[in-house]
Amino acid sequence: MAFADTFKALSDPARRQILELLKKGPLSAGDIASHFDMTGATISYHLKILKKADLIFESKEKNFIYYQLNATVLEEIMLWLSSLQGGDTHVESK
Repeated sequence: MAFADTFKALSDPARRQILELLKKGPLSAGDIASHFDMTGATISYHLKILKKADLIFESKEKNFIYYQLNATVLEEIMLWLSSLQGGDTHVESK
């Protein structure tokens, strides 16, 4: 996982809102789009960025694609961030 892709994906309010929607369970692109005033192409773009960052994954069911939150990436980020604030704060200078 590249943190740069993750932080880029999280930097956009619309993508954060998509993640909030997916917190409740899987949704199709149409279900997601119904919560926004943007084109289907724009929703697809946001979903592509979220998938590239591994924040969501898709599953196919018959003729539909459903998107789901990938909580493991968020957990990894939280662990990394918490490791920055813990332990030894002394930095040795050269």
